Amino acid sequence: QVQLVESGGGLVQAGGSLRLSCAASGMIFSINTMGWYRQAPGKQRELVATITSTGSTNYADSMKGRFTVSRDNAKNTVYLQMNILKPEDTAVYYCYLRTLAGLWLEYWGQGTQVTVAS
Repeated sequence: QVQLVESGGGLVQAGGSLRLSCAASGMIFSINTMGWYRQAPGKQRELVATITSTGSTNYADSMKGRFTVSRDNAKNTVYLQMNILKPEDTAVYYCYLRTLAGLWLEYWGQGTQVTVAS
């Protein structure tokens, strides 16, 4: 019954910015991690950034300094601010939720396309 819906993707020129949002609905337990992964065609899905319910963040090295993850616990929403975008950032970005409900449960959004034009 958990659903993640991403928004904010689109086409942007290199050097531009985008802000992705992901709203989670359903039974979201207080102890959880939300964040973002991305996958380009023919490539493995990779970590972008995550943030815990207590505010601890984790970034992939290639994203540090350009991307910022944040969240609004009251709205069960996670954001990804992407700056200085590069063509290499072109991918489908997936929202991620890992929540503790006795066991850790994982959920994924359908993804939102980000295309960075050169």
